[in-house]
Amino acid sequence: MITYADRMKNVSGEALNDILKYSSDPSIISFSLGSPAKEVYPVETIKNIINDIMNKDAAKILSYGQSEGYMPLREAYLNHIAHPKGIDASIENVIITTGATQGIDLISQTFINPGDVVLVESPSFLTSLQVFLKYGAILVPVIMDDHGIIPELLEDLIKVHNPKILYTIPTFQNPSGKTLTEERRKDIAQIASKYNLLVIEDDPYCDLRYRGEHIPPIKSFDKTGNVILTNSFSKILAPGLRVGTIVADSKINEALVLAKGGTDTNTTILSQAICAEFLNGGYLPAHLNDMVPVYLERLESMLYCLDKYFPKSCKYTIPEGGLFVWIEMPHEIDTGKLLESAANEHKVSYVPGYPFFINPDDGKHSLRLNFSSNTPDRIEEGIKRLGAFFHSIINE
Repeated sequence: MITYADRMKNVSGEALNDILKYSSDPSIISFSLGSPAKEVYPVETIKNIINDIMNKDAAKILSYGQSEGYMPLREAYLNHIAHPKGIDASIENVIITTGATQGIDLISQTFINPGDVVLVESPSFLTSLQVFLKYGAILVPVIMDDHGIIPELLEDLIKVHNPKILYTIPTFQNPSGKTLTEERRKDIAQIASKYNLLVIEDDPYCDLRYRGEHIPPIKSFDKTGNVILTNSFSKILAPGLRVGTIVADSKINEALVLAKGGTDTNTTILSQAICAEFLNGGYLPAHLNDMVPVYLERLESMLYCLDKYFPKSCKYTIPEGGLFVWIEMPHEIDTGKLLESAANEHKVSYVPGYPFFINPDDGKHSLRLNFSSNTPDRIEEGIKRLGAFFHSIINE
């Protein structure tokens, strides 16, 4: 019998399979997939960019490229995204990845030995948890309050567990929608330096802000190179391009480039060139200005409908941006067990909370809803169905 690598024993695709299954069924109103609205994809602009770059130098665009990434995109990312956010970085600090998840995987390949401790927010992004487990990490949860990680508790955990890495999604966190305050970001950068802790700052939602003031990334407060920032074009441009970025100390990047070269050689040049031209052409600010009102309307619609149709014992976050609303049900409710009935009988789906937690029981009464990929009318119909279903279970 063929035997599989031990690293795959802790990896489960059950939750992701459910997300994709229910999201692909047109008869179901899906709040599962964390996808941008297809209506706001800049299709015509991308078509024009493709024509231009192919006419200028098709042979180069269709060739292999450097593992570090397409130089025009690395430069454009610095000029239009990193530097405006207060990040002190040069070209050797930037790597282009095939989606942000590849960045998490490359960092894990490079730094995690079996048995190393990784601190993760509780709850946290399920795909990243799977990546860390694949490489044999021991995951330790970091409890959050309404404003994210509590630095004093983080420092206590560091003293007890001697972790190698802290993984955080500081802005409109997936799945909770919470945002770490600026003061706590400064504290985490200082703690990382004090304990020589590597921080993975996963920040794909930072530009999707609908209320409140912009908060600088943790990386902007990093004085010692302990913070690695990962970013993505999936949420602000189009997920099918599969383009992400890493900003890290140049020595760290030397190792990450070796890992990437042995993984996919390079991210597709065509996608990188599209992103570079989109930034250099000045299209991003106007595109974000088009997206934000659409997403704000959908978020407000979901919050209004939750208040109108859901049982009053359910508590939900009110995010200032991002793509998700996080809901906590009464503790006797098991949202994982109820998902099949919701999808098959009531034709509405969600992501149950358990896969976002190291201990699944901690999340069995929770669920995540995506608001970006449905119109307000569909949001109201879906929340109405889901609310009626939960009312019948909770008897409120």
